Amino acid sequence: MRDETAEQPAPLRSGLTTGSCATATSLAAARLLLSGQCDDAVQITLPKGRQVQMRLEFCRLAGPGAEAGTLKDAGDDPDVTHGALLYSQVRLLAEPGVRFVAGIGVGTVTRPGLVLGVGEPAINPVPRRMMTEHLQRLALECDYAGGFEVTVNVQDGDSLALKTMNPRLGILGGLSILGTSGIVRPFSCAAYIASIHQGIDVAKTNGYEHIAACTGNASEDTMRRVYGIPDIALIEMGDFVGAVLKHLRKVPVGKLSICGGFGKISKLAAGHMDLHSRHSSIDLPQLAGWAAAVGADAALQAAIIGANTSQQALALASAAGVGLGDAVCEHALAFARSVVPAQVQVEVFAIDRQGGIVGRAGVR
Repeated sequence: MRDETAEQPAPLRSGLTTGSCATATSLAAARLLLSGQCDDAVQITLPKGRQVQMRLEFCRLAGPGAEAGTLKDAGDDPDVTHGALLYSQVRLLAEPGVRFVAGIGVGTVTRPGLVLGVGEPAINPVPRRMMTEHLQRLALECDYAGGFEVTVNVQDGDSLALKTMNPRLGILGGLSILGTSGIVRPFSCAAYIASIHQGIDVAKTNGYEHIAACTGNASEDTMRRVYGIPDIALIEMGDFVGAVLKHLRKVPVGKLSICGGFGKISKLAAGHMDLHSRHSSIDLPQLAGWAAAVGADAALQAAIIGANTSQQALALASAAGVGLGDAVCEHALAFARSVVPAQVQVEVFAIDRQGGIVGRAGVR
């Protein structure tokens, strides 16, 4: 468990990716095999040239090779792998090059559509390149002409992966080894956004032209109920609707259904790409204006402006027979259509906390 947050605000601390951990541990294990050197820390170079020192939990000979481990430090980012033990086992090969193997707690790709082929260990391209470059430099230093087999493991990675979108993406058996910069930036949510993109890619590659982007479990349940959409075509976007809309410029589909709580959809209607309260807020006067456009009188408009929540504003409008839910969805639809390619059919659903549909637009 992490320490409690300090009372006094302080700069958020960055961490290092699982790709950096795999690079450090594979390098340490290979160095032990080739030179006999065994340290309690190892230095690696990140993709942009920065050098970092990483502490090792162990570095030892094991079976026909060697293994080294480190604890993943995600800094102040709420990463599911923070504190996990990542360890690499290295075996020397006669042929030059680096062969990667998914060990304990590291997933295997089972569906097309990802950057890795089916059957490949879920070790992404940048971590593969980082490990390869470090091992090749070590081989030159040690005058070694052979190659390396690297098995990457994450302790309890199979259970940690259930907290990610890996199972839905067809990455089974564990986590993905990730990172493009080697650094985890607090609350950057880069991994989450990447999983949204991967989800769209996988659905498209597997022939699903109708996808539903949902803010949470209730909206996913609604899309299952309305369309019977399978999990592979359900994109768990959370607050990151912009990640969905922008990616469809690169990977357009036939139809996009957006489904979320009324408050979230009202933020989308106002033109926000990030629906989290840190980045956008509900504009009650704007809701009152939209209500006026569909028949709200002055008293109802004033009541909406004075409401405590968007849900209260919706309830006031519904009680007066004013279709605020549909009006908000129409504005959200117009904004979404302004971002995605014209060939993508878009529709928007707003739901209440029980998953009941309180507004819709673009539905045919």
